[in-house]
Parts: sequence; structure tokens; C-alpha cells
Amino acid sequence: MPRPTAAQIAYGAVTVVFSTLAMLLLSQTSSGVGIMVIALAALGLGLLVAMTVPLPGPAPSAARASSKAAPAHDRVPAQRAVLAESVREPAGP
Repeated sequence: MPRPTAAQIAYGAVTVVFSTLAMLLLSQTSSGVGIMVIALAALGLGLLVAMTVPLPGPAPSAARASSKAAPAHDRVPAQRAVLAESVREPAGP
């Protein structure tokens, strides 16, 4: 398993802090058990967020070389035709 990046750790930590505050304010709990449940739920949510942040992908040149799709410059004329069709002004009276 790859090591988490600084961004993943930051997203996870911010999620833990804000979700804990939000759940404590919304639940208005004052019991120790309630606070412990909220803290554990926030830690789980923070871990989930940290692990689902996308990792940096391969370099763009490597991804383009391995791609079997048509190059972007081949698709541009078709996209321009669709755009021109959608932007066409209505005919006069």
C-alpha cells in the first residue's frame, strides 16, 4: 500500500475536525459515551476521505502514449460543429 501524501493527510485531518464539530453541535450531546461515538465516527470518516483522495497519476505523456483513443486534435472539428449548432441564433421574423 502506498504511503499517503500530504494532501491526503490534510484532507483527512480537516474532515475529522469539521465533522466532529458539526456532529457535536447538531446532536447537542453531553454524555461521555455520545462524545466518544461521535469522535470514532469522525475518525472513520476522516480515514475514508484520506484514502479516497485520488493519488497522482502517471505523467501525461505516458498516459497519452498508452491511450488507444483518437488524439484531441482529431476530435476538435466535430466538437466545433456541435458547439456551432448549439449556439446558432434564431432566424429573424
